[in-house]
Amino acid sequence: MAKTAVVALGGNALIQDGQKGTIAEQFANTRMSLDGAVELLRSGFSVVLTHGNGPQAGFEMVKNENSEKDTPSLPLGVIDAETQGSIGYMVSQSLMNRLKNEKIERKVAVVITQVLVNENDSSIKNPSKFVGKFYKENEVAQLLEKGWTVKHDVGRGYRRVVPSPEPIGIIEKDAILALLEKNYVVIAVGGGGIPVYYDANKNLEGLDAVIDKDKASALLAEEIGADEFYIFTAVKRVCINYRKANEEELSELTLNDARKYFLEGQFPAGSMGPKIEAMIRFVEKTGKRAIIGSVELGRDVVKGDSGTLIKRG
Repeated sequence: MAKTAVVALGGNALIQDGQKGTIAEQFANTRMSLDGAVELLRSGFSVVLTHGNGPQAGFEMVKNENSEKDTPSLPLGVIDAETQGSIGYMVSQSLMNRLKNEKIERKVAVVITQVLVNENDSSIKNPSKFVGKFYKENEVAQLLEKGWTVKHDVGRGYRRVVPSPEPIGIIEKDAILALLEKNYVVIAVGGGGIPVYYDANKNLEGLDAVIDKDKASALLAEEIGADEFYIFTAVKRVCINYRKANEEELSELTLNDARKYFLEGQFPAGSMGPKIEAMIRFVEKTGKRAIIGSVELGRDVVKGDSGTLIKRG
């Protein structure tokens, strides 16, 4: 089989800052986001695309709340599945059209993906991932009656928090590998996947949680034996001393330097931190290449003319 790359599309790939997030906007952004993946396909790679779903899942949660008097609310795991399907449709249709127009003969398939977590993950007892809309203090008691955990998002208001457990397995891994063997481009692990665990009878059960999409993408890349792992996001290159007078763009990082900067706090938890952590894990586990760069410069990132490469040594 050809070399394989996992390409993770960041949040700005679908909804950019300042946009309402209409379907027309999301389709336009999706089409723009595919340059890197198409360049890899043109170079002969097999490709698995992953994507975020934060804004879309948030929209669905608001819809659930606004209509809960008339229709049953959906658990977060089902919303994860719904948004994998809807975003997968946008990405697959956009990619199919692009491949047809560029005369690249590949088929595309979407795999609704469950991701295994530990039911005793520490985040389940202490949820900290903010989801959904903001509330006022006088609304909190009513939210707690629903069984939610609610915390104060400093300077912004009160929000629901859910667990963000570590991903430990890709349930549909074999299906993804089988499709790659048949020369398909696969779209999988959308939004970090649907969190599931094995119950006492070894049956799969869903969990109301959010898995970090970059960590899940890195695990997928590891489990399918990917040769390269890409994260396409809003930044041209990884920076240290970000937004300071001595800010420095990095075109390459050794694994040791990436660990060092991560431990120093150079990469904030709310933005670059999870991405760097995911890339470190992939390189540690496989010894292969991880690259992060701008989704708008995807072709240049793949060619090595932009982005930041993390490698073992």
